[in-house]
Amino acid sequence: MSTRSRLAGLLAFTALTAATIPPSIAAESAIRIGNTAPYSGPASAYGTIARAEAAYFQMLNDQGGINGRKIDFESLDDAYSPSKTVEQTRKLVEQDEVLAIFSAVGTAPNISVQKYLNIKKVPQLFVSSGATRWNDPKQFPWTVGFNPTYELEGRLYAKYILKTKPDAKIAVITPNEDAGKDYLRGFKDGLGEHAGQIVAETTYLTTDPTIDSQMVTMRESGADVFFAEATPKFAAQALRKAASMRWKPLTILPTVSNSVSAVLEPAGLENVIGVVTGLYLKDPTDPRWADDPAQKEFAAWMKKYQPNASAGDLFNVQGYTVAQVMAAVLKNCNGDYSRDNIIKQATNLKSLELPMLLPGIKVQTEPDNVTPIRQIQMARFDGKSWALFGDVLSDK
Repeated sequence: MSTRSRLAGLLAFTALTAATIPPSIAAESAIRIGNTAPYSGPASAYGTIARAEAAYFQMLNDQGGINGRKIDFESLDDAYSPSKTVEQTRKLVEQDEVLAIFSAVGTAPNISVQKYLNIKKVPQLFVSSGATRWNDPKQFPWTVGFNPTYELEGRLYAKYILKTKPDAKIAVITPNEDAGKDYLRGFKDGLGEHAGQIVAETTYLTTDPTIDSQMVTMRESGADVFFAEATPKFAAQALRKAASMRWKPLTILPTVSNSVSAVLEPAGLENVIGVVTGLYLKDPTDPRWADDPAQKEFAAWMKKYQPNASAGDLFNVQGYTVAQVMAAVLKNCNGDYSRDNIIKQATNLKSLELPMLLPGIKVQTEPDNVTPIRQIQMARFDGKSWALFGDVLSDK
């Protein structure tokens, strides 16, 4: 059964009404957007992002909406299954007639509908994935990403390894899909002539029950650095299995799997001390932000709008932040909620500063470069939270 997030005050919009009123007319009463997210299935941890987005839009509606209009946000479960994503996205576009698809989750699910949405000229905004293909405005002018690209992230991790462990023997695991290929491409590019230091390279399928056999292979390779490029369920498995085998390499987690509550806690916090990652969002559990006004505001919002969710989960920070970007786009539309104007505003964001982004990291898009976040900062888990170190990193 589909999971839906419907905001208060908009329940009167039935499916029949949505199917018979053109988007431009419907928008006069409400700004209707939708997405798909895995509320079930192997990547269900990512459902937290969409729940946070729904809660943020609820807050905006309680405050009067955007330019006086409420946001009607419908989020449907696709279980991280591309075929289900196609079905649910078609429903959102053809029956509910949403103006845009916003922050749909996952690389493979979004690939399955990218051509369809671009042919239909429906904005595919702030995709919750860092695949390089979201930054291809010539071929896909209606698509805009959100996360730092996986290639960029992979390059930066490789440079970090070469700087801190130049003689490293490296093991890498990636999902056998486009996201994993992007990460690996960037990682090898960053290693350059040192790419031969990868001594074990394995993959997994999101339908696999475990990755135990791959972990044994990587331990037996003699690697002393482990890039665990995996979705949350498998990242937690990898960390837990490494601990059970008493294999203690320098371990790097990607931004898509560095949630304390969704990954580190299931792996056992005692097992993950010293793990490193890249961050672009403030970690709510980091004591350095205890007196930060933005963190206090986020904590108050969580308490009011998501009282049963984990305030320390970075996926909640992700949803909160990307919803703020969407709100900025809608505000900049200045009452013109045509799809043409929505995509125009989404691809012309100028140095947007948001409260839960790390200092020095801003949202920026141009028509020929639609990757909004292009920087990360390294962090190390100290047993309680991610502790930042070093400078903000970019490709420049």
